[in-house]
Amino acid sequence: MGRDGLKDLIRTVPDFPSPGIQFRDITTLLADAEGLAASVDMLAELASDLRVDKVAGVEARGFIFGTALAIRLGKGFVPLRKANKLPVECIGEDYALEYGEARLELDPSIITADENVLLVDDLLATGGTALAGARLLRRAGAMVSHALFVIELPELGGAQALADAGLEAKALLQFGGR
Repeated sequence: MGRDGLKDLIRTVPDFPSPGIQFRDITTLLADAEGLAASVDMLAELASDLRVDKVAGVEARGFIFGTALAIRLGKGFVPLRKANKLPVECIGEDYALEYGEARLELDPSIITADENVLLVDDLLATGGTALAGARLLRRAGAMVSHALFVIELPELGGAQALADAGLEAKALLQFGGR
């Protein structure tokens, strides 16, 4: 399956979570075995030239692709959790979303200083979530220079925001609009 086939598996839900937003729903991609496998294969291809010690994924959809990619690459997985989900002492990073605010948290004991960590999530919009994840990982001692996404909304400028913070962003698919 190619990228056009993957794109066809993404459902667009208009006006969610607020009017004017075109929500790109990946659950239809996840439910398709061939599409899911192809997306993980394509992410692994994007990561093939990178030095990766661990893969980090943002809760919740980044867990799906990040864990699958970590297994494919033979690396460990680092979960970047929503607030108050970890049972141990953690560090956190607050950030703004396009339509709200959120917090990511991390158990810093699972990061070894100077590990190369690849950040993975399902969607790159403004870059706020990925930037928070990268800042959090860096505070824990990781080296974070690359981020992979299934979908990018290029009009929202996330890739440039990540580049300005020293992260190269790559996505499998691009969709116009918000």
